[in-house]
Amino acid sequence: MPKEQIDYSRFQYIVYDATYFHKDGCLLNLMSATDQRIIAHLYVKKESFKETCPWFMSLKQQGLNPLFITTDGERSVLRAMKLVWPQTKLQRCLYHIQHEGMRWLRTYPKSEAGKALRATLSTLSRIKTNKEKYTFIHEYRNWVSQYKDYILSLPRTTVASKDLRRTIVLLDNALPDMFYYLEDKLVHATTNALEGFHSRLKADYRRHRGLSKEHRIQYIHWYCYYANKTI
Repeated sequence: MPKEQIDYSRFQYIVYDATYFHKDGCLLNLMSATDQRIIAHLYVKKESFKETCPWFMSLKQQGLNPLFITTDGERSVLRAMKLVWPQTKLQRCLYHIQHEGMRWLRTYPKSEAGKALRATLSTLSRIKTNKEKYTFIHEYRNWVSQYKDYILSLPRTTVASKDLRRTIVLLDNALPDMFYYLEDKLVHATTNALEGFHSRLKADYRRHRGLSKEHRIQYIHWYCYYANKTI
């Protein structure tokens, strides 16, 4: 495959996402947020700190030093990004936060605390203004104040306790990095653009089932290479 000559220094806003193919391979991808160009990709066994950190370091040495990266909440990847680019702001994907929190709170929460938090969380992906941001934060903090004693009273082994505590940890950890997109319109609030690319890749790949692992990897590399030729 031809080696692309890319000036990484010009990419200030990027989106990161990973997607698995079967159980023995994962595609790591970086996309330019401004023109949706795939600027770097790597096929690895598993998304992990061990795989992403050296890759990010290599890209940094080639000039990649973004202002913002939109990413999901994979902790090993966040750790790698913070180590390689300590000054870069990491916009947490609102869709992932909302989806994960709603999953833990269940479709039909039994407790009033779960119902109230689910109602607040359901508004997250629709936040478009600072006023809506402050409303969300205010409602969440009021919820914590109102239900703190109730949550502490629950036995830690109960499903309700585990679900509520997980959601609180999720929101508390993500909150400082959830709303950069409101201050800079070039920042993507979600990783949807790159996830859409992965969906198209997988749809096309399914028409070539039966490829060996080696040929599958080559197919993915070529797909990412030619994707940029259509931009």
